[in-house]
Amino acid sequence: MLDKKLLRLTNKGIYCEQADVYFDPWRPVDKAIISHAHADHARKGMKHYLCHDHSAKIINHRLGKSNIETLPYGKSTSINGVKFSFHPAGHVIGSAQIRVEYKGEVWVFTGDYKTEKDFITPSFESVKCHHLITESTFGLPVYQWEEEVILADQINNWWKKNVAEGFNSVIYGYSLGKAQRILSVLDSSIGPIYSHTAINHINELVKSNGYQLPETKPIAGANKADIKNAIIVCPPAMREPAWMRKVKPYRTAMCSGWMAVRGAKRRRNVDKGFVMSDHADWKGLNEAIEASGAENIYVTHGYSTIFAQWLSEKGLNAQPLKTEYEGETNDSNTDE
Repeated sequence: MLDKKLLRLTNKGIYCEQADVYFDPWRPVDKAIISHAHADHARKGMKHYLCHDHSAKIINHRLGKSNIETLPYGKSTSINGVKFSFHPAGHVIGSAQIRVEYKGEVWVFTGDYKTEKDFITPSFESVKCHHLITESTFGLPVYQWEEEVILADQINNWWKKNVAEGFNSVIYGYSLGKAQRILSVLDSSIGPIYSHTAINHINELVKSNGYQLPETKPIAGANKADIKNAIIVCPPAMREPAWMRKVKPYRTAMCSGWMAVRGAKRRRNVDKGFVMSDHADWKGLNEAIEASGAENIYVTHGYSTIFAQWLSEKGLNAQPLKTEYEGETNDSNTDE
């Protein structure tokens, strides 16, 4: 249980009483500091939001026009004597760890994070602190990620093979984060790239903040005769809609950290699984915690109890923390 003088857990979320602000609250509050724009961290109903510059447009798009203030990485703001700053989390575009400092005491709320580098997301930055609140979505040794260049080869070789055998390729990934990573690794010389409307909207917001993505064609309204040798990027929740009839014949793939587990591809009913996650793997979690130098570690969503026990056995002061964050859902019908 998190019940410290500076931060404590309430039924609305993690609360800093001195500044009267919440971090990624799951109930409506007056002031919320948001780590990133995924739905389990940025929710409707807050009177005021503070987030990183590159999350603001996405939050407005998803929640409707909101009262949002922004802060770039590394710049601090003070609320009633408490200093807050954002630092790259490496999770998705606009994602931030929230550093909190008051009277020499430093906390870091990581939100969701990934230590592995990819081709588009600002890389994770280690932040020293006394107290660390960390996720543990993939907090088991079985979860180990490949380097992005290897993953890129795997995806493009699958696409090439499908083209050679007369199939289009349909690849599933969350509309914020995963879709942009998929697009960033695709070799456009193989064939045309199409994307779903939900992804198109996010892509435009991402590009308006200066990020580079390959040009894609909207799958909505496309003619069947034109869809040859193509790859179509779409959210997992959009599986088997009517538009997929016009891309036949096709093969499907899922990009998810859960693909590291045997049988996951079969359970998702796809032809191919790529181990791609926007969360830290086992090695990344352990390295991030060690680099933080934190004296106290609070472990949230995922394998929180198991991972906290592992850290305790290593001699660290760690305990699980029950929140309402979901991490990378294992439900193919959900889109973060």
